Amino acid sequence: VQLQASGGGLVQTGGSLRLSCTVAGRTFTSRVMGWFRQAPGKEREFVAAASWSGRDTYYSESVKGRFTISRDNAKSTVYLQMSSLKPEDTAVYYCAAGYNSDYEPGYRPQLGDFASWGQGTQVTVSS
Repeated sequence: VQLQASGGGLVQTGGSLRLSCTVAGRTFTSRVMGWFRQAPGKEREFVAAASWSGRDTYYSESVKGRFTISRDNAKSTVYLQMSSLKPEDTAVYYCAAGYNSDYEPGYRPQLGDFASWGQGTQVTVSS
């Protein structure tokens, strides 16, 4: 499975960006897809994930209400719509394909739940 993330850039506080991640591989439609981020000097952290159908979504508390994950299985693409961006959202954002098709409600996905990773796209939010 190969993942290609795009859509990062420089935006002002309060602005919006949409990240995309296109996946090459037949298993896209059967897997959870997720987004993680890593700021300089910090560990990679979970941001959002969507079940195989997109019906179930999972968010970290820090982005809930501001970010929306969605997927288009016909295009093998997962999106992360980011709004009301803050300087603390500055990081390299990575998309990832999970081992599972979905999780139990309320589950917080972990790094180890994902098998394949994209190369990352930089998001910088200026104050």
